[in-house]
Amino acid sequence: MSTPDQVVVVGAGSAGLAAAEGLRRGGFTGRLTLIGDEPHLPYDRPPLSKQFLSGEWDVDRLRLRQPGVYPALDVHLRTGVTATALDTGNREVVFTDGSRESYDEVVVATGVRARALPGTDHMPGVHLLRTLDDAVALKSALAARPRLVIVGGGFIGAEAAYVARALGCEVTMVTDQPVPLADAVGADIGAMLTRLHRENGVRIETGVLVEGVVTDGFRATGVCLAGGRTLPADAVIVGIGARPNVEWLSGSGVPVGDGVECDERLYAGNGVWAAGDVASWPDPDTGERLRIEHRTNAGEQGLAVARNILAGPGAAVPFRTVPYVWSDQYDLKIQIHGRTRGADEVRIVDGSLEQRQFTALYRSKGRVTAALGVNMMRPLRALRPLVAEHADWDTALAGLVTPAA
Repeated sequence: MSTPDQVVVVGAGSAGLAAAEGLRRGGFTGRLTLIGDEPHLPYDRPPLSKQFLSGEWDVDRLRLRQPGVYPALDVHLRTGVTATALDTGNREVVFTDGSRESYDEVVVATGVRARALPGTDHMPGVHLLRTLDDAVALKSALAARPRLVIVGGGFIGAEAAYVARALGCEVTMVTDQPVPLADAVGADIGAMLTRLHRENGVRIETGVLVEGVVTDGFRATGVCLAGGRTLPADAVIVGIGARPNVEWLSGSGVPVGDGVECDERLYAGNGVWAAGDVASWPDPDTGERLRIEHRTNAGEQGLAVARNILAGPGAAVPFRTVPYVWSDQYDLKIQIHGRTRGADEVRIVDGSLEQRQFTALYRSKGRVTAALGVNMMRPLRALRPLVAEHADWDTALAGLVTPAA
């Protein structure tokens, strides 16, 4: 396959920017277009719920690259434009204003969008936390120290609760799970984090369904729970997961389900590649179809797609990764290598839950699938190879000194 003359990258987040930079660094000299539906220059998302929301960082520090980088890369950057269709027959991306961008190869890096509670779209007082505009609006709301109700007990909700308490807000977190974050880190570690939040003044309602948002003159004034109780609120954060942005691909022939369904090389066929949160691909080692919403995965996949585009589908290689994610909550730095969800067992291998300083391994089907550390960066790093190798569980434990039972 010859090197393409025109590549369009749809999505100007971490994955899209990594793909564009990877193409240039790999020697691509053709026309390169990077499309972003937000009006902002590409920025980093993880700090939105951490350093930006707390006021530690300003908008400029969120930028992935300074403005002068894009002309230097000879990247045609279009911001504030939304792709509405992909014409794979003519190899064109279609935009809301009717304009089109021709391509030989296209990278779909459109990411995900936050799920909203039904009937709350654009409702004053109800906040999502996915985009920079979301974070700016929420930061402004928290400055008034509102009574805040957080719907959802995942990492976004937990980080927002931590920041809001530090800003002096009254905070209630509501989750339908018995233990917040248990599905992500395990019941025991989730319980430890729940105690931490409660010690810092967060009220937590567990095992409760949210029926809707109560309003007064269209503005949110509370959250209605199953059973009829209402939690008063001046502001509401909804953190109940995300959906991949694939609707614009309808009718294109690109296979979509829970994301763009690629092969092991991140190739969806017919000149279409995918990277980042929107990409679904089979793990080349286990065959399990994955879609990972992690910042590091997005960057890695963008670079992998760039290399594979330049190599061509015939010489492209499978994408392998050890996912990495982190969370800051109070004085704890939580880091995870691998995939923790659905584990059959979680074993503390160093430190202790009581000290809130430890490392843990996760087992699925007799193999190590993840390692988690709390305030133990170096010991956690030593466990990463076990995750990368899908090490045999018993063999891995035999090589470690585990705490006494």
